[in-house]
Amino acid sequence: MTCLATLTFQLTTGRSALPVAGARVVVTSPGSDLHRTVTTGASGRTPPLCLDAPDRSASLDPNAPEPPYSVYDAEITAEGYLPVRVEGIQMFQGVESVQRLDLSPRPISLPEEGETVIDIPPSALRQPPQGMPEAPAEEGPAPRVLTEIYIPAALTVHLGTPDDTAAQNVTVSFQDYIKNVASSEIYPTWPESALEANIYAQISLALNRVYTEWYRSRGYHFDITNSTAYDQAYVHGRNIFANISRLVDEIFNRYIRRTGTLGPLFAQYCDGVSVTCPGLSQWGTVPLAQNGYIPLNILKYYYGNNIELTAASDVRSIQSSYPGTPLRLGSSGAAVRTIETQLNRIRRNYPAIPLISSVDNLFTPETAAAVTAFQRIFSLVPDGVVGPATWNRISYIYVSVRRLAQLDGEGEPLPAEPPETVLREGDQGDEVRRLQYYLRVISNYFAQVRPVEMDGVFGPQTRSAVTDFQTRFGLGVDGIVGPRTWRALLDVYLGIAASAGLVVTYPGTLLRQGSRGMNVWLMQDYLGVIGRRYPLPPVEADGIFGPTTEAAVIAFQRLFGLAPDGIIGENTWDRIVAVRMLL
Repeated sequence: MTCLATLTFQLTTGRSALPVAGARVVVTSPGSDLHRTVTTGASGRTPPLCLDAPDRSASLDPNAPEPPYSVYDAEITAEGYLPVRVEGIQMFQGVESVQRLDLSPRPISLPEEGETVIDIPPSALRQPPQGMPEAPAEEGPAPRVLTEIYIPAALTVHLGTPDDTAAQNVTVSFQDYIKNVASSEIYPTWPESALEANIYAQISLALNRVYTEWYRSRGYHFDITNSTAYDQAYVHGRNIFANISRLVDEIFNRYIRRTGTLGPLFAQYCDGVSVTCPGLSQWGTVPLAQNGYIPLNILKYYYGNNIELTAASDVRSIQSSYPGTPLRLGSSGAAVRTIETQLNRIRRNYPAIPLISSVDNLFTPETAAAVTAFQRIFSLVPDGVVGPATWNRISYIYVSVRRLAQLDGEGEPLPAEPPETVLREGDQGDEVRRLQYYLRVISNYFAQVRPVEMDGVFGPQTRSAVTDFQTRFGLGVDGIVGPRTWRALLDVYLGIAASAGLVVTYPGTLLRQGSRGMNVWLMQDYLGVIGRRYPLPPVEADGIFGPTTEAAVIAFQRLFGLAPDGIIGENTWDRIVAVRMLL
């Protein structure tokens, strides 16, 4: 079969920080007998699948009778993780597509749960129009306006209309948000100038919502919605087109503004066929680009000549800003050292990236090899050159892996590096207790690792759990916790903590009527969330264990086969935490 389109899966856990190796992906096509199976490698990535797709010429015609893309489904399973089904993956001729998924660990203490289903709707260009984005009102209470323009590290997206209280909120990086919107709103087969013009409009509209605090100032707990009647399309979990991803990585910090003003333009747009509006016509950008218009001229055609493109210099929570010129073999300076340091940290989680043995100010062949490996893993052009797209992606992944080292089970700062102490049978103390805590959490998600008591004593039980862990994760099996075992323990634990939410260990004291404090508050909060799905009496999170809390605990215990005594001991605590982590 001719390779008309390629689809690659990138599976991670811990907010993209840990690759999931050995996952099984089965791809099918509705109404056909297609059945393709691939497996993720050490970097959590599958080989590209060659798939069929319609002639791309249909994607340039707004009146084409059929969707200009083919549709595929996928089943993803991996040991120790909740299964995922993705429906409606869109494939265009000549376009590489990447399906990224962050898998959630599965606690082994609970019965099998159903799979998570991600349903990708048809492209917004073929959806019945819902209206057009709501522009800032000139009358009524004025929205708050921030005093500076910056690119937020992340956006909280409301998956529904503003007043839909049942809709979920999701938080995603700004770059990933724009990539998703662009993949949902426009076709990746359009001329690059048309793609860029649309992406600039999408960036500016989103930044305007942040800059004016459009929703936050009205009491909402999100930054933007995914309703096209108010904002722009966003489909959580959809596949992203590689060329769109590359463009966004290059220009995500640039936006449209009126000449002589500071704030981002509310760059209103619509498809221009089923709905027209005063702003940009999505379909109209195609012939303009075909006639040689550059992105800025396309934007001026719709928004007027008194606009300009500018860049926000502050990207909040991104570690370093791009130095302005590409880094390549022979480059030198502090920026090279930054990239080398970040790549060496990332390779702990992505071992396919070779080690840079000498971190200095010189871009050597070792540096180029590490850059190229990173680019292959994250669907960038593998040229070994650090341009804007590669720089920004390295920064983003570096931030992801480092964020995982910020929390322990009690919410206190955790050292970024594991202890240097080597532990073996017979040792005692706080470091042993820390080891036992990691093993205890991991044992809830990996059946091969037996649970341990947190008594601070490295006895035969702890040694057995260590050898279980070493066997499960391909380490030398000696029952001794040296540097490699410490590093693996920390990475696995942090991946669980980031994916499933913070895992909290039993505090060691019973909670019953009359108990007070943060542990009571935490259990009340968890029971409140669980009660949205299971029939539990309502409980207020006030830190006071009263009759209503006891009633909720008894109902929970009966529901999950525990002794209904209304007391939160170790078994009840662990089960409440485990159920909460699945919701």
